[in-house]
Amino acid sequence: MNIGLFIPCYVDQFYPHVAIATLQLLEKSGLKVSYPLQQTCCGQPMANSGFEHLTNPCSTNFIENFSTFDYIVCPSGSCTLHIKDHLHDEKHPVEAASIRKKVYELTEFLTDVIQLKKIKARFPHKVGLHQSCHGQRGLKLSQMSELVAPAFSKPESLLQMVNGLELVTLDRKDECCGFGGTFCVNEEAVSVKMGKDRVADHIRQGVDYITGGDMSCLMHLDGILRRQKSSVKTIHIAEILNAG
Repeated sequence: MNIGLFIPCYVDQFYPHVAIATLQLLEKSGLKVSYPLQQTCCGQPMANSGFEHLTNPCSTNFIENFSTFDYIVCPSGSCTLHIKDHLHDEKHPVEAASIRKKVYELTEFLTDVIQLKKIKARFPHKVGLHQSCHGQRGLKLSQMSELVAPAFSKPESLLQMVNGLELVTLDRKDECCGFGGTFCVNEEAVSVKMGKDRVADHIRQGVDYITGGDMSCLMHLDGILRRQKSSVKTIHIAEILNAG
């Protein structure tokens, strides 16, 4: 199984330790992982702002970098969903269609593809899980509370394997944090208020850390925590699963 590691540009620039943790976690599972050096932005910010027609070079570059892999794994639900739903290229339609079927968010890959049953990780802290909207509602990584259906959460099932970790129950477990990509720029007041509500829920439960599968959401929450001078920290789920 040959894995292509797809790292979002903001993770590469601001949170490279998350990329390293993802790589190490996959390698610990006995997988052959490669990082294409010419990869760049997948085009999601432009597409979300209504300029998807300008993302063609991004799509072409993505296909050229990742078409030969068996699976493509990314530590971001939002970027994964963009590729899964929006990757198109008139010059490479077959390759684009193939990539859309084999790109996976990290926790989705660990639970659905390699069906990980045991994790050698230790993280002795009280943790709250933020289930980001793209992952939950787009990739179906966890059940939506408004549906009358059996509950499940792929990220939560992995965290429950971590030695010493205490996972709290939030009052509103699938509430949006307010980041929303360009939404936090265009509607900053609403975005901040939503983020404060999300942070307050975790603080009420007495968490030490807030985790999740999208550093974009965690970056938003971390900014609010810092301004509140809170001792609560944010951490990507890959770092927890790779800890110890």
